[in-house]
Amino acid sequence: MDLHVAIIGAGMGGLACALALAKHGIPQIDVYESASSLGFVGAGIQLAPNMARILDRLGCWDSIAEEATDIKVASIRQHNDNKELGCVDLTYIRKEYGMPHMVGHRSSLAGGLYEACKKEKAITFHFRSTCSEIESWSPKPTFTIIPRGDGEGTGSPYRVSADIVLAADGIKSVVRPQILRSLGVSAQVIDSGQSAYRIMLTRDQMSSDPELFSLLDSDQVTRWIGERRHIIAYPISNKTIYNISSAQPDVHFAQAPEATYTTRGSKSDMLDNFKDFCPLVLRMLDLVSDGEVCEWKLRVHNPLPTWVKGSVALVGDACHPTLPHLNQGAAQAIEDAGVLAVVLSKLPDPSPESVNKALRVYERVRKKRAETLVDLAAASGRTLHLGEGAAREERDKQFSALKDNLGAPSPDKAVDKEVQTLILGTDAMQVAEDSFDKIFGSLEEE
Repeated sequence: MDLHVAIIGAGMGGLACALALAKHGIPQIDVYESASSLGFVGAGIQLAPNMARILDRLGCWDSIAEEATDIKVASIRQHNDNKELGCVDLTYIRKEYGMPHMVGHRSSLAGGLYEACKKEKAITFHFRSTCSEIESWSPKPTFTIIPRGDGEGTGSPYRVSADIVLAADGIKSVVRPQILRSLGVSAQVIDSGQSAYRIMLTRDQMSSDPELFSLLDSDQVTRWIGERRHIIAYPISNKTIYNISSAQPDVHFAQAPEATYTTRGSKSDMLDNFKDFCPLVLRMLDLVSDGEVCEWKLRVHNPLPTWVKGSVALVGDACHPTLPHLNQGAAQAIEDAGVLAVVLSKLPDPSPESVNKALRVYERVRKKRAETLVDLAAASGRTLHLGEGAAREERDKQFSALKDNLGAPSPDKAVDKEVQTLILGTDAMQVAEDSFDKIFGSLEEE
């Protein structure tokens, strides 16, 4: 079908949308990205089977998996003495869900998607191109692009029209507030009260400490949990890098502007934040070079009344930002992309009415699932961060039971068998394939 799709944003969701649409026969796809290039940064990322399954269909999984680590074990440890509270054998995942649970570098995931996109003639990237305003939502959604030159200045704004616009522009989306304002709904982002350090240590940095070096050479993800904070770590990039991510109370962003999501951190502040953690963790954090500490503010958003207006739809963090405690942020954006490709490839005709209905099928398939996982991530974080008391004692008993019973409930929902069945056992693209006709036929035109 002769459709022109414009995508705002070239993060994980935008790249996956472009690639999935091209693979499903959409002939013209323009991607607008405010950055000057896709100079991929970031730290580690968990590559769960529900994500890998889609990437495999899109033809870019193998190159990503080559550098990733196939995680066999998840170990949950007490923060202050490194005592193992619980351990989960994850080797069953490959057999049960058809794909392994791997961990990798964000740059490898984004780079794999981008390289696959560049092979598709249908996809054109427009860098240094910032979306400022949606001027119409239908029948031909139109938005304004402000081009940015090599210097500080900007070029003359210009308008872009397409048959469909997909806003994959993240938690700081410029499209989401416009949709919500048109409905008379607040567009305010919620401060979670948490922030995160993201750290990568090299083999050279860890080689002089045998205990730390054994973690780098393992197939294990380790989580140290304490009151109001935790650290999760695992090897990536063919085990040349040990990735460390934290969550802790947000104290350094109090005076930061609303638009600020990252700040240069202090190594001494980081060490002080985790001063009651075990010596192994403190030795690990002490390896971080001065001046290389960055802190990310963790922000979320209340569930939205809708992800769709006219022929415009939100994607990924623009509509369901999530805390990192379930390891599903990027995976859910990629599920969005897969479902959008399915529903748009099934359009009976290119009319604005059919486009809107197809986008609402996407919303119907994805919204409840994504919001359920957002809630589960937040709940898991609260449980992991319990202070002393009866609730924490009960949590730790549940962790202990995991050693003898793989199917026992886990307080860490990322490795809970029932939650894994919900997440990993769902094939979002197949759900869209199976339910499209029924949902599409039931929707009234808007």
